[in-house]
Amino acid sequence: MIDTHAHLDGCEEPAAFLVERARSVGVTRIVTVGTGIASSRAALAIAEKEEGVLAALGIDPHQAGAADADRIVELVELLEHPCAVAVGETGLDYFHDLAPRAAQRVLLDRQLEVADSAGLPVVIHTRDADADTAAALAGFPGTVILHCFSAPGLLPTAIERGYYVSFAGNVTYPTATALREAAALVPADRILAETDSPYLAPQPLRGRRNEPANVLHTLGVLADARGDEIAALEAQIDQNASAAFGLPTP
Repeated sequence: MIDTHAHLDGCEEPAAFLVERARSVGVTRIVTVGTGIASSRAALAIAEKEEGVLAALGIDPHQAGAADADRIVELVELLEHPCAVAVGETGLDYFHDLAPRAAQRVLLDRQLEVADSAGLPVVIHTRDADADTAAALAGFPGTVILHCFSAPGLLPTAIERGYYVSFAGNVTYPTATALREAAALVPADRILAETDSPYLAPQPLRGRRNEPANVLHTLGVLADARGDEIAALEAQIDQNASAAFGLPTP
């Protein structure tokens, strides 16, 4: 099993500890994700040390009004590292609105250009910005991964364009009926699972800090929502992740 989106640099426990605990329950691959330049450097350092850990490097929309937004050249250099498998997370967040929306769009557009030039997939964070996210991605020719999917209104566009749709622990919450319905509609070859650690612990562990081992809880709920056997969905997600991130099949 793979956790396609975790922030190991943001977890309280050492990455080595979390990776070993994940491995003990069958989670053998983790994509750790940068949210800025320092975070991306930390993600690469973890990926270098820990077997089965890969890195997605980006500047998230919350940084669009800060100094990191002007450090795209450094991001490009970091992406040359062999452990780097994607650009992101990047995107638009109109829910928290921690940076001017126009600046968020500029930062997203610049990282889409980087991903296109590097031939890498892009990991998208989107909150309350369905229309603008769809518009920004309309001309992007590469692979798109919608992380921590929470925008059912964006699903028809995602399916039409062949985006990968990744579900996190919030799909397990009792009130998340719309997300489970969305999960049931995602084509089999486009569904992914993640933890977004240390955030969004699944329902049985809600209120605790999340970790990659917990992706199995999300997998179970997704399988139930889709009417799939857990083992079959696990194998499908592993195959999907390998295709999305350009990884060898385990």
